Amino acid sequence: MRRFAPDLYIVAIMGMVLLATILPVRGAGAVQFALLTKFAIALLFFLHGAKLSREAVVAGLTHWRLHLTVLAATFGLFPLLGLIARQAPAVILPGTLTAGLLFLCCLPSTVQSSIAFTSVARGNVAAAVCAASASNLLGIFLSPVLVAVTMGAQGGRFSYGEVQSIVLQLLAPFVAGQVARRWIAGWIERHAKLVGLVDRGSILLVVYGAFSAAVTQGLWRQVSALQIGVLVIACALLLAVALTATLGAAHAFGFSKEDEITIVFCGSKKSLASGVPMAGVFFPPAAVGLMVLPLMIFHQIQLMACAVIAQRYAARPIEEV
Repeated sequence: MRRFAPDLYIVAIMGMVLLATILPVRGAGAVQFALLTKFAIALLFFLHGAKLSREAVVAGLTHWRLHLTVLAATFGLFPLLGLIARQAPAVILPGTLTAGLLFLCCLPSTVQSSIAFTSVARGNVAAAVCAASASNLLGIFLSPVLVAVTMGAQGGRFSYGEVQSIVLQLLAPFVAGQVARRWIAGWIERHAKLVGLVDRGSILLVVYGAFSAAVTQGLWRQVSALQIGVLVIACALLLAVALTATLGAAHAFGFSKEDEITIVFCGSKKSLASGVPMAGVFFPPAAVGLMVLPLMIFHQIQLMACAVIAQRYAARPIEEV
């Protein structure tokens, strides 16, 4: 009988959560750590840009059926699920927390982890870069509309600085990698493990940084243990429905295995990096902490669950690629 052995990558993610709970990064250290995380993400996009052929990128850009499926899940299915969750009785969850669930459902997909998990799972990385980036950019305009319509929040005007940040951190390194590909493509192919290391490393940095922020903001003091438990269950159910729906859509529309992986990972996630700043625009300062708590919990669950799913996809026979 084969002995059970825990996945070391899942253990590493859990270790980041535990480390952030015991020893969160704070103050000036948090600023420096955020810069390190941004550098790791930029490096990830540069390496993917250098790794992917021009033909693969063009195919990813023009894969409109895949992009529409991802956008439908992100800005259609999720808000609908959020409206259903909003009807939960106050005895189960206070109104602020159910509003937080609805708020997270209005957000765009996360970018770096969607692409990293797609790469780990041997999916269509080119399409994932395009789909996740498009979701994040469109979210700057669509998320305020969804929040205003579903929650009645006011405001929602965003500066060009946010668009510029996305372009500089994500798209610019990818384009730079494409340009540099003619000189370093061979080196990248000979050091394929480096891309995998950056994929996994960037996710570990995001987990530690996000959970550190939650802990330093008094995560364990703002709500009771019972409410956190209910939130964990609610977020897990929300993610399970999204994963099932995106997988079902991929099968129903006849997508390939590589495209299925991209749809599952890009269509089932929500962005903490976009959500926290948006919450500061939409809600009073005193309410921001509780409004983003469901998002913080969902963010951790989606990373851990998708790490398991990515490893299972990656373990499939090479013939299926």
